[in-house]
Amino acid sequence: MSPRTTDGARPGAHDERADERGDDLRAVRPGASRPGSADPAARLHLAARLEDAIDRRVAAVLRRRGWTLRIEPYAGYGAPGWVRVFARTLLAAPVVHEEDLPGAGAAAQAGARTAAALRGWRSFATAQVAGAHLEVRVGERVHHVVTDRGGYLDVRLESDLEPGWHDVELRAADGAFATAPVHVIGPDVRSGIVSDIDDTVLVTRLPRIFVAAWNTLVRHENAREPVPGMAGLYARLVAGRDLPVVYLSTGAWNAAPAIGRFLRRFGFPPGPMLLTDWGPTNTGWFRSGREHKLSQLRRLTEELPQVSWVLVGDDGQHDPQIYAHAAQERPERVRAILVRQLTFAEHVLAHGLPVPASGSVRAEDRASRGGIPVLQGADGYELLRAVQRAQITLE
Repeated sequence: MSPRTTDGARPGAHDERADERGDDLRAVRPGASRPGSADPAARLHLAARLEDAIDRRVAAVLRRRGWTLRIEPYAGYGAPGWVRVFARTLLAAPVVHEEDLPGAGAAAQAGARTAAALRGWRSFATAQVAGAHLEVRVGERVHHVVTDRGGYLDVRLESDLEPGWHDVELRAADGAFATAPVHVIGPDVRSGIVSDIDDTVLVTRLPRIFVAAWNTLVRHENAREPVPGMAGLYARLVAGRDLPVVYLSTGAWNAAPAIGRFLRRFGFPPGPMLLTDWGPTNTGWFRSGREHKLSQLRRLTEELPQVSWVLVGDDGQHDPQIYAHAAQERPERVRAILVRQLTFAEHVLAHGLPVPASGSVRAEDRASRGGIPVLQGADGYELLRAVQRAQITLE
């Protein structure tokens, strides 16, 4: 997206806060600039226009019922001089307290004490607010930004924060307030971890659509199962140091708070998540999960050029191909690839065969021939033994 800020504004842009401050509880209006589009004049895809039309009607009904703007924060990251801030603006009923919102406990992504668990469906029982104007205070710097057509904020802002974890303050025109944790990576940090989530750290059985829906919408958070040994593997790699750990997934942002609490509960190291917005995009009916992961990996290597990453995923979907592609593009930025091997039953659910897809096997071979260690194991315990045999450590 291309938010407006008080410093570093887009050429030709002006501060429209005075014009639209009183109209934050809205969806994108016909003919208005569409937040999140680099070209406001560009015509949205039919699917996006239909979604926006529905959002306008829903927002109007909820506003009449007294629903108010809330800010749902997510953990971000950065380096000296800048931070990448994530959040979403939502509508909620007046009777809903802040601690009852699906985003409550998002600070667990920064390693803070977790909030009470919720059933997953509550994270989806919200209404997005597009075009909300927010004031973002990063240390001593104040920025003014606008959420995109899905209500999301994903913006890189100038910062004066030192390395370590910090809270960024977000405030809406009507007084709604939240704090988003950000992890500022020091220039001397040389290693980090990028981890998939589904079936890598969290047992989701995602290919079984009904089971996945049950786990996400109905099943209690405390009933979710971690992949055995993965938290211990990450803890041994990080070894108590302030290293970046990024959880990269094609899952929806709605699930971020619940996943953050899950990771905190089972001892995974804190870190931001890079998730997606399900549904229509500006250019099509659906977004590409593969392209999402590839683009986010490229961005990490460009924004943190001194960091070499251990990439962790599973062989049930496209992680080996995606990681091999990243290793081919920037081999000096990939320290190793760790692949959790699914069981026969999990493979059948993933792609219909009881063995890894041929594309995954070829990708792993390609990365190995390029000099990148590719280690495999059924769980975190086997992967840790493989890491120790290969003498892979993080600096």
